[in-house]
Amino acid sequence: MTEQAREGLSYAAAGVDIEAGNALVERIRPAAAATDRPGTMAGLGGFGALFDLKAAGYADPILVAATDGVGTKLRIAIETGELDGIGTDLVAMCVNDLVCQGAEPLFFLDYFATGRLDVAQAARVIEGIAAACRAAGCALIGGETAEMPGMYHGGDFDLAGFAVGAMERGQALPRDVAEGDILIGLGSDGVHSNGYSLVRRIVERAGLAWDAPAPFGRRRPGGEETPGPTLGAALLTPTRLYVAPVLDALRAGGLNAAAHITGGGLTENLPRVLPEGLGAVIDLGAWSLPPVFRWLREAGGIAEAEMLRTFNCGVGMVLVVAPDRAEALARRLAEAGERVIALGRVAEGRGVGYLGTLA
Repeated sequence: MTEQAREGLSYAAAGVDIEAGNALVERIRPAAAATDRPGTMAGLGGFGALFDLKAAGYADPILVAATDGVGTKLRIAIETGELDGIGTDLVAMCVNDLVCQGAEPLFFLDYFATGRLDVAQAARVIEGIAAACRAAGCALIGGETAEMPGMYHGGDFDLAGFAVGAMERGQALPRDVAEGDILIGLGSDGVHSNGYSLVRRIVERAGLAWDAPAPFGRRRPGGEETPGPTLGAALLTPTRLYVAPVLDALRAGGLNAAAHITGGGLTENLPRVLPEGLGAVIDLGAWSLPPVFRWLREAGGIAEAEMLRTFNCGVGMVLVVAPDRAEALARRLAEAGERVIALGRVAEGRGVGYLGTLA
C-alpha cells in the first residue's frame, strides 16, 4: 500500500472547508440581524427559519412566493470583481415580482454556490443582499452556502433567491382592470438583470474591456449626457427596488395591476396582467431611450421590436391605474422620487400595440 493510500482523507482535503462556512455565518450575522422586522422569530443557524404572520399584522393572509436569479449579469460581476450591487439585483428580481401580485415582501432566503468558499467574496455579496432586504422591508431569515469543488471553477459562483410575501385575502392584483385604464411607467436604473447574454455578445463584438470607459454617458435632467464610469460598472448598475412606491400606490387606492418589466420587455410582461380581450397601447414618444439602451441598439444593430421584447428600455415597472386616480397617483409617485412616465392606456384587443418609435 502506498504512503498516499495509507493517509486518511478529510472533507477539507476534498475541497470543502467547514470552518470557512462557519466563519461566513458569523461574518454575515449582523447584516442579517439588521433586516429584522415584525414577524421575525429567530436568527441564522437553525434547520429552518420561522416567521410569525400574526405578529406581522395579518388577520387572514394569503402567502405569495417568488424565486429568481441574476442571470449572466453575474458573469460581469465575477470578471470585474465588483460584487457589492449584485445582491440588490437578486432581491429586486424577487420582491418586485411579489408586489405585482399585491403582496408585501416579508422574508428572503438566498442560495450561494461556489467551488471554493472565499469568505470575503461571499460576505460582500450577502451583505449586499441584506442591504437590499432592508430597503425592501423584508427580513433575511436564512439561506444556504454550498461549497462544491468540481462544479464551479476559479472565483465562479452562482446565486438564487427566494422571497415570500403576504396580503390579506381578497386584495390580490390584478383586479378590476378595464378598458381606458391608464398605464403609468416607473423609470428603470439601467438594464436591470435581463438580456445580459445579448449585452455580453454586443460588448464582445465591440471589442471593449470591462474597465474601458463606458461608450455612453449619463443623462442629466436637461437631456445632455455626461461621462460615465467604466463599462463594467455601468452595466452592473443594480436593479431598482419598486416595493415601497408600489405598495404605497396600492394602499392609496386606484391601482388595478402592476407589471415588472423583466425578460420579455414591455411586449411580453404587460399582457400578463391584462384580462382576456384587453390589450395595451403604448406611446413610444412618451420617454427617451436611456443612453445605455441607445448604445446597445446601435452597437448590436438591434431592431426596435427586439429591443422592446428583450430589455426594459428605461421602464422597469408599469402600473395599471383607474383613470380617476391616475393624476393623483402619478403625483404621489413623483414626490416619492420615481421617474413617472405617462405610457398609454388599456384598450380593447390583445397584446401591446406601439405608437411612434423609440427615440
